Amino acid sequence: MIRSLKWVRDLIFQNVLWKLLSLAIAVVIWALVATEPELATFASVRLEYKNLSEGLEISSDTVSSVLLELRGPSGALRGVGDGAHPNVVLDMSEAGTGEHTFTITARNVKVMRGVRLVRAIPSEVRFRFEPRRNHTVPVHVRFLNEGQNGYVIQSHKVNPPEMELTGPRSRVARITEVQADAVDLAGAAGVSEFRVNVFAEDPFVRFLNTPEAVVTVTMKKK
Repeated sequence: MIRSLKWVRDLIFQNVLWKLLSLAIAVVIWALVATEPELATFASVRLEYKNLSEGLEISSDTVSSVLLELRGPSGALRGVGDGAHPNVVLDMSEAGTGEHTFTITARNVKVMRGVRLVRAIPSEVRFRFEPRRNHTVPVHVRFLNEGQNGYVIQSHKVNPPEMELTGPRSRVARITEVQADAVDLAGAAGVSEFRVNVFAEDPFVRFLNTPEAVVTVTMKKK
């Protein structure tokens, strides 16, 4: 019993000055935070998502950022401009083919401690989802300034002649060919090779291989 009392007394009074100093510092910090004025601010935040099903593509024009109205102590809000950005992450695990609306609330907005979300602008975002489709289309080549130096095209060859595209099913289905950059024949004679980039007009559609082609042109006298 005596040993227990001694242990309790040592626990309370050992390093008592340091303990009192720590308590005083904690009280001062609490007082500063408690008396700190509450402010509000707006922060533009990039919209992120996770858990989109494999084989599913977003086919609608997307909202890339949202505006958050935040409220909290002035010190915490200052952190918004010092690199402590809030996050908006949408969970797309429930999304399927068709349209799906996501509501932006405190559940999918991560903010700093002491800060709360007042509202998001827009408060909802809608996406349209489609299955992914792969499709092979021919490469179309255009020529400029043919015949200016007395030579015209005898034949030409494109390598590769076709390219494979991927993207949302309906958007890929609209593309019947891809366009190569125009080949300038102003100084071409004999056999010439031109390396050109290839372009798909729909921004939602992308190439599965490198979008480059080599155009071999054989010229002849007029």
